[in-house]
Amino acid sequence: MTLDDTTPQSTDHHALVVGASGITGSALVDHLLADGWRVTALSRRPIARDGVRTVAADLRDPSSLGVALAGEQPTHVFFTAWQRQETEAENIRVNGAMVRDLLAALSHAPLEHVALVTGLKHYLGPFEAYAAGEMPDTPFHEEEPRLDTPNFYYAQEDELFAAAERQGFTWSVHRSHTVIGHAVGNAMNMGLTIAVQATLAKELGLDFVFPGSEAQWNGLTDMTDAGLLAEHMVWAATSPEGADEAFNIVDGDVFRWRWMWPRLAADLGVDPARVVGYTDRIRPLEEQMVPHEPEWAGIAERHSLVEADIARLASWWHTDADLGRAMEVVTDMSKSREAGFTGYRRTERAFTDLFARYRADRLIP
Repeated sequence: MTLDDTTPQSTDHHALVVGASGITGSALVDHLLADGWRVTALSRRPIARDGVRTVAADLRDPSSLGVALAGEQPTHVFFTAWQRQETEAENIRVNGAMVRDLLAALSHAPLEHVALVTGLKHYLGPFEAYAAGEMPDTPFHEEEPRLDTPNFYYAQEDELFAAAERQGFTWSVHRSHTVIGHAVGNAMNMGLTIAVQATLAKELGLDFVFPGSEAQWNGLTDMTDAGLLAEHMVWAATSPEGADEAFNIVDGDVFRWRWMWPRLAADLGVDPARVVGYTDRIRPLEEQMVPHEPEWAGIAERHSLVEADIARLASWWHTDADLGRAMEVVTDMSKSREAGFTGYRRTERAFTDLFARYRADRLIP
């Protein structure tokens, strides 16, 4: 394929990845480097990646951002960070300000596009009222109006829109379902959480119990592979069809947990006789697994694992929230398909590939 004279080469693209050590940010860095981009990571700690330069700054400190980014000239920003707060009012204040202050600190830069990751809480509501109020029917479509509920995703979008108007860049919003991908120390990590649950079950002779609701066990759902989300963000950032649009982004297949759960158990080496689905009530992981957390250090020592702190691996609360919803969750991808994005993942393969990577990294046996 040849490019016309107006099409920039990847080497002309300079990405600033915000949240580069997280599930989505790590996948983005992989994808951008493979495509030949110059990549800078904004982080409080250096990112140990060849080809990635780290700019140290605190997203919650505007003066720190101003100093750190004064000499930076990114053409594209990929914003994948958030910080969970005690209340949604605080989520709005903190996470909206992070987007606002980051983009203000780049007012001098030749920004062409800013991509923001949000999620299905756009349709489901915030954690304080998660799937509790009136919501649109599934599958969720991008044209649905915002819920009449305070939501930090809306605050982030509004800051993005305002900065785009002031600074003259295009934008995209990427509404993912639960993202599965490789990261450690992440607050929302279902893939590693399930792998840790299975390890505890095997090592301690426990049942591998589905923690969620009857609706989740029997209903349809979908998910988002981090690598696919990265592809989607870069596509939108470099395609005219992606400019100034909000898109849903999921793998493209649908499944039922009653089908998926035993398959994941088999890949993780759980005795089939120990696999338990939904029976008569929700059995949250925080209820099931917290009493067994002290055993992890010994498991890590026996198997020469690299992380003995289970709190850096398992986010019980997040998996409980996702799988505890009393409704099926299916996401429409027609807008992206019509715009030209054709990426796809099979979710079962995304899980099993992820588990293989965690084994190779000695995070699970």
